[in-house]
Amino acid sequence: MKPQVLVVGAGPVGLTMAVELARYGVGVRIVDKAAARTDKSKALVLWSRTLELIDRMGCGASLVQAGIKAREADIIAGGATIARVNFDGLETSHPYALMLPQSETERLMEQHLNSLGVKAEREVELTRFVADEDAVTAFLRRPDGSEEAVDLDWMIGCDGAHSIVRHGLGMGFEGDTMPSHFVLADLHLAGGPPPDEIKIYWHEAGPLMIFPIVPGRYRIIADAGRLKAGAHPPDPRLDEVQALLDQRGPPGVTASDPVWLSGFTINERKVADYRSGRVFLAGDAAHIHSPAGGQGMNTGMQDAINLAWKLALVCRGPATPEPLLASYSAERSEVGREVLANAGRLTTIALIRGGVAQSVRNHLAQLLFGLAPVRHAMSELSIGYPHSPLNGAERGDHAGPAPGRRAPIAAGAPPVGSGDRPRFAIFGAPDEAGRAVIARHADLLEASPRAPFVDDGVWLARPDGYVAMTARRGEWDKIGAYLDWIVSGRTE
Repeated sequence: MKPQVLVVGAGPVGLTMAVELARYGVGVRIVDKAAARTDKSKALVLWSRTLELIDRMGCGASLVQAGIKAREADIIAGGATIARVNFDGLETSHPYALMLPQSETERLMEQHLNSLGVKAEREVELTRFVADEDAVTAFLRRPDGSEEAVDLDWMIGCDGAHSIVRHGLGMGFEGDTMPSHFVLADLHLAGGPPPDEIKIYWHEAGPLMIFPIVPGRYRIIADAGRLKAGAHPPDPRLDEVQALLDQRGPPGVTASDPVWLSGFTINERKVADYRSGRVFLAGDAAHIHSPAGGQGMNTGMQDAINLAWKLALVCRGPATPEPLLASYSAERSEVGREVLANAGRLTTIALIRGGVAQSVRNHLAQLLFGLAPVRHAMSELSIGYPHSPLNGAERGDHAGPAPGRRAPIAAGAPPVGSGDRPRFAIFGAPDEAGRAVIARHADLLEASPRAPFVDDGVWLARPDGYVAMTARRGEWDKIGAYLDWIVSGRTE
């Protein structure tokens, strides 16, 4: 199949993008200048909403089987648990944080991509590109030094914080670098916490966090103080990590057999627009932020899922490029801004110094953490697009989820957006007019309507499982008009 789309970067975000496009039947190539997948654990957690969306792709079960289900996160200060975020009871098929090393996420995603007939092309580097209103020409350098010019309809930069695609577009990456530096250690712990719990220690000397990776192996992240201007954060030694554990962590824990020791600083940066004509940015190429909350990789993977179904409807039909493609940056840039702000706040809170300030912080944590809004924010179930330009009409009585909100997932039902084409789903019983709308848009809709969420109204859900519009019983003309708009880009 002649490639219509080039994905630059074969990390979790690029692989998600390529899988989504490939399963929707879009011709796609994916390249990466690295010789092999990462062998580092890097991003560790897949949250509930990401897992729900991955279920649509056909590879969710393999990831869940390979990971550890962390069902709670505890904040500990002064030797006592002051706050507990428990994920049990969340209205999702994945009420937990799935702890899975990025190396494994990439391996399993790439395996699934291969099963769809697409392979990541390693040691192939994008050197430059030319884009106009009609096409993109990308110049790729192979390991032997030869260069290939590839003509494409669209290109997506999933190539990380130092994105060549972003640089080629001349886009600014605005933001700041936090003055503190941190240590990261992936190692084995004797006497460590239970393998299904995340532990966060707020100590007067600075925070320390312990995340499970695989049985017996954990990640430690700890504040290591301020860096001198222009200094590079040093990699920690094992004895330094042990000293941090002795000072701030649980008693009687012994660290050994380090797999990865690294020092890092936190950058908080974001582009203003995720799109320039026929070229898009996703993941760290578009936004980077504090690792607090573990939202970074998840946000990038959801960028890919948001864009892929829209691009597939344009590449394969029946939709015109606008308004679908224009909605990508509008929707995901707002999510990126919120994630960046929330992660920055969490980091700032954890870094609070001074006895009185820490006491006030700890008291507020006791009151707020563990409440439903915090649990929904951490699990990313609260993510939505309430101000999306794709949102259609809303029924006046507000029964059920509003446009832009996550559509509930019924137990045992296939997720909206499963299959080999991106299809909208109707929730509600059609009358004769409804059946006519469904027949007219057979290439855009699931074949069978689903049970309504609340009453006998009608909901239209997008292929990524968010509500597109709502209507009262019998208002099928509104459903039809919305789908006509998606196809043609015109309003009557």
